[in-house]
Amino acid sequence: MTTGQGAARRSRARRGEGELLREEILAATERLLFDTGDPEAVSIRAVARAVGVTPPAIYLHFSDKTELIYRVCENHWDRLNGDLRAAVDDIDDVMVWLEAIGRAYIDWGLAQPEAYRILFMSRPQDVPAHVDKAEVIMSGIFGDLVAAVTRAVETGRMTGDPTMIAFQAWMCVHGLTSLLISSPEMPWPDRDELIAATIDTAFRAGNASA
Repeated sequence: MTTGQGAARRSRARRGEGELLREEILAATERLLFDTGDPEAVSIRAVARAVGVTPPAIYLHFSDKTELIYRVCENHWDRLNGDLRAAVDDIDDVMVWLEAIGRAYIDWGLAQPEAYRILFMSRPQDVPAHVDKAEVIMSGIFGDLVAAVTRAVETGRMTGDPTMIAFQAWMCVHGLTSLLISSPEMPWPDRDELIAATIDTAFRAGNASA
């Protein structure tokens, strides 16, 4: 499939090909986001050209650019949540779970830097009017993090406000992940030691034994 300026114009989709075209549109949008690193640089016209259709064909599947980019982000958000939950699924001890989820989050971002950029390092974008951003966040792995910290507080293993602790922890692991992605040329210390120290810092404020 060609993504350049000269993409060939495709013929009208046959019956049953609509879902395939939708997936091609999402894939082309993702590639453009990866290439530019900026949702503002992605246009309906550019996506249509990459797929080989006219702009009106895009609107048969997505109401506007906001929905199109949101659906790409949603796909990566679902993968992030699924991968992180799988990484800690068999861990019962809440403190071990917290350490593991922090490391899994950083590992995911470093393994998929372009997807991480789209989700957390690009300029803020609007979301479709029907989407509750807070509900989306809390229904994902961050909601699991708040629940885990709450459990740790209730059992006396952590102290403080669970939501505050969870946000502080997210800020720590996101900060390291984004810096490692955006500044690979920095003379970083040993990566494993740096990650371990960051995760320790992320949860130290609420750790009752610290």
